[in-house]
Amino acid sequence: MKKLMGILLLLLSSQAFASSGHALQSATIDLGNEASLQRGAKYFVNYCLSCHSAKQLRYSRMAKDLSITPELVELNLMFTGDKIFDGMNISMRPEDAEKWFGVNPPDLSLIARSRGADWLYTYLKGFYIDNSRPFGVNNTLFPEVGMPHVLADLQGLQKAVYKEIENEDGSIRTVISKLEIVEPGRMTEKEYDDAMNDLVNFMVYMGEPAKMERQDRGWKVLLFILLMGIVFYYLKKEYWKDIH
Repeated sequence: MKKLMGILLLLLSSQAFASSGHALQSATIDLGNEASLQRGAKYFVNYCLSCHSAKQLRYSRMAKDLSITPELVELNLMFTGDKIFDGMNISMRPEDAEKWFGVNPPDLSLIARSRGADWLYTYLKGFYIDNSRPFGVNNTLFPEVGMPHVLADLQGLQKAVYKEIENEDGSIRTVISKLEIVEPGRMTEKEYDDAMNDLVNFMVYMGEPAKMERQDRGWKVLLFILLMGIVFYYLKKEYWKDIH
């Protein structure tokens, strides 16, 4: 059954990327890199939190985990009038969101756990010009995406370069072979890649804030169990020596 599920997931993944010809790009996730998480928090607040909430993460928890003082969080990362112990909410009303975007943008608290870090990283780099779409952009990983390219001022605008490939039945279809920058943004390609990696790193942290604390304590718990196991072993030998 496990092998069957693995094959099905592989087939689904292949079909998901067949239309674009793009495989997932790898994000470098390091929850111990505090500077990266701080930069990612900045990008998330400035570019994502306008439309997408993250209600499961409290500002106070973020301040504690990322070594940011509550005063700095309130001054630089809170723009909706929330209190430091509140979750990361947005001021946009659901009915307004549906009116403007056609759908209420989802909460992103667990998006990294549901989609995966590599999916998010590839998605954030995959916007390209498509004048047939309402916001003038499409996405290689999420065709007919309903989200505008809010990071265009950083990345710039990309165009899709197409190629034709032959299917197994001999028919020809057109896929995207690569994306090319046609209007540069404020960042170079390397700088934008690094920024998106920081953003995804923060979103992975956001999906499970206790993970860093759990991993830090995990080896201590295992060491304690090992040491106590040795103590219990010799106690058992001492108590049962007259019988054995």
